[in-house]
Amino acid sequence: MTVHPSARIARAVAALPLRPGMRVLEIGCGPGVAAREVLQRMEGVTVVAIDRSARSIALALRGSQKEIASGRLEFRTVAIEDFELKAGEPRFDLAFALRVGALDGRHPAAGRLARQRLREALDPGAFLLVDDLPPVAARDLSPDSATACPAGAADEGTIRASVPF
Repeated sequence: MTVHPSARIARAVAALPLRPGMRVLEIGCGPGVAAREVLQRMEGVTVVAIDRSARSIALALRGSQKEIASGRLEFRTVAIEDFELKAGEPRFDLAFALRVGALDGRHPAAGRLARQRLREALDPGAFLLVDDLPPVAARDLSPDSATACPAGAADEGTIRASVPF
């Protein structure tokens, strides 16, 4: 059964600066809808999608057999605060998160750990894009910042904070 993305997920994925050959990390993937949409929108991209919920990953695995078999999609059960690259695994060119408390300002302590893990997992100059719909303000997610930054050009449901990491 094919699950179509919601309008919010479709808009968020459409806002990603995808290019062929990119390695993309989705943080908090839930049932894998956004990860599959990334693959639909751009040939030659590979996605590793993570979620702290084993139940969500089980749903994602069930709904993504074709994409997994293609070698373009992998799911892992892990919170971003605990995420580590596998031995010899290349870094990511892009990471995105849709309503993930550790990255949108709702859980600052987890956010500090998450940013450290992302510094280790992302290529220098890679982008981290975070959907932080109201009431959460867009935040500067750079390693040393705890201040709010102006939201990027966005409409309701579009990724609002995008910073080079």
